[in-house]
Amino acid sequence: MAKVLMKGNEALAEAAIQAGCRHYFGYPITPQNEVTAYMAKRMPEVGGVFLQAESEVSAINMVYGAGGAGARVMTSTSSPGLSLMQEGISYLAGAQVPCVIVNIMRGGPGLGDIQGAQGDYFQSTKGGGHGDYKLIVLAPSTIQEMADLVQEAFDIADEYRNPVVILGDGMLGQMMEPVDFENVKKTKRNLPEKTWATTGRGNREHRNVINSLYIDPPVLEKHNYVLFEKYKRAEQNEVRYEMVNCDDAEVILVAYGTMARVAKNVMNIARREGHKVGLIRPISLWPFPKEPFKKTVDQVKGYLVVEMSMGQMVEDVQLATECKKPVHFYGRPAGMIPEPSVMLEKIKQIAGGAR
Repeated sequence: MAKVLMKGNEALAEAAIQAGCRHYFGYPITPQNEVTAYMAKRMPEVGGVFLQAESEVSAINMVYGAGGAGARVMTSTSSPGLSLMQEGISYLAGAQVPCVIVNIMRGGPGLGDIQGAQGDYFQSTKGGGHGDYKLIVLAPSTIQEMADLVQEAFDIADEYRNPVVILGDGMLGQMMEPVDFENVKKTKRNLPEKTWATTGRGNREHRNVINSLYIDPPVLEKHNYVLFEKYKRAEQNEVRYEMVNCDDAEVILVAYGTMARVAKNVMNIARREGHKVGLIRPISLWPFPKEPFKKTVDQVKGYLVVEMSMGQMVEDVQLATECKKPVHFYGRPAGMIPEPSVMLEKIKQIAGGAR
């Protein structure tokens, strides 16, 4: 199959189908509507189920039902829609039901606008719902990665019995690039059989029950410890990141998603002007990659975090560096894009010793 020119939303949807997703429940919201439209057309063609729910609240609870029965299931939305899903997401995490949740971010808070933004970092990585739980969060920066990370997301969800979020933005959802589906990584994990799924009693001596309600506090406490042992495994095995030109860098840019593309171009411009600049691109936003900061913190003068937000990733970078070096920030919210010329000026200031 030759490369296909596709929108990011469409590439992601097709990759989900190729990853074995046969159940999709969602509700339209800009700028991710192409995912819903694509699934509406393709799911019947592959014998799958597409259902437009009456709201995002309904959609996430349909995901809960299908995931609990062992199906590969996905929903997609944009920022305000994800807010409506938070209770259901907490239930999914508490009941250990695997699924993939796509958030193509837009400007906020509130209804905001429909431009691509990155203001949902806290919501996704810190847990937007109630209780103690974690979501595994993957952040693509190209349309090819929009497809590549879908297979990874479904596999991780099944292995850890946990919701996985693909966190993109409106620009990634709407832009078009060639996508090679032949090279999308197929399942290589030894995934466990879903013996826990509610598929009928069969020959089992017990009934499977999917539940997140534990009235007895010691029982709930034990359940929470089980969850966090699982998250500890994820922190050891599911960290993903990219490092570019960091070996000799005095200033390192830190950016994810669309902003990593801009940062990479600025890094190249700065290099041509004689400045030793590198880039750390977190791909897994949770678990957050700490290793690249441990490798570089002793050599750099400082880090510059660049986001299409008011600086939500800054805290994680400060924690990863253990505040040993200055962590600077430049960002713009509401779908406004940080300007390369300003990024260059800030790089020069940091290289000159600004704090």
